[in-house]
Amino acid sequence: MLTDLNEIKERMKGIKAFVLDMDGTIYLGNELFPYTHKFLDKVEETGRKYYFFTNNSSKDLDMYISKLSKMNIHITEDQMMVSTDVILEYLHEHHKGEHLYVVGTPALLRAFEKDGWILDDGNPDVVILGFDTTLTYEKLEKICTFIRHGKTYYGINPDLNCPIEGGEFIPDCGSIARCIESSTGVYPEFFGKPSPRTLEYIQKVTKLEPEEIAIIGDRMYTDIAVAEGSDIVSVLVLSGETKKEELKNYSTQPDIMVDNIGLLTNLLDKM
Repeated sequence: MLTDLNEIKERMKGIKAFVLDMDGTIYLGNELFPYTHKFLDKVEETGRKYYFFTNNSSKDLDMYISKLSKMNIHITEDQMMVSTDVILEYLHEHHKGEHLYVVGTPALLRAFEKDGWILDDGNPDVVILGFDTTLTYEKLEKICTFIRHGKTYYGINPDLNCPIEGGEFIPDCGSIARCIESSTGVYPEFFGKPSPRTLEYIQKVTKLEPEEIAIIGDRMYTDIAVAEGSDIVSVLVLSGETKKEELKNYSTQPDIMVDNIGLLTNLLDKM
């Protein structure tokens, strides 16, 4: 794991694109970190590209692009990746024409409908769990019943907690999945980070070789773990969930660790 700035600068020379997590990496809740714009500007000035990938499936693509725009970060649709995109691609390949029951926010349901899926809360073929901040007992009851009846069951993102302002956290999709597991005995396959399917999706979108990509994030078990076993460079920032003293609890370690993305700004030379 590199922490020396000179060594990190040397490692950055081969990186052509950064894939950044959002909450805890470029902002916290609705507060943009003061160093974010300088880093993004430097990425572009040096001939590199940046993309965003969020595991948070409670919002859709348009909402994230709008949120970034309000922070004066203006991107195209192909620069924004959401964990929902990964499962949608998989569903088209393996469950085309089937009906879905999706536990999620109105924004998540819109994303599935926009993609052409029929949502069915009566007799679905596949049930899908997202990060649902509008969760009700009725939804929990339905999804558990469908799972017990043998319906195919997937989860979108495995995050246990979602960071919010003030250093607090709220239960995320992974925590809801554990609740469902307690009732049904079934835990789903997830499609967001650290799923290998996410890694494949990132390479497809960026059109780059693994060693030309750096993934930056604040969570060991998603942002950093997704790069395990690949040549993609993982960069842990300590501006979000993970604390430095917690690294000893993980078998997977980041390739690079910095306090925040601001420290990378002066380490990027022109390509």
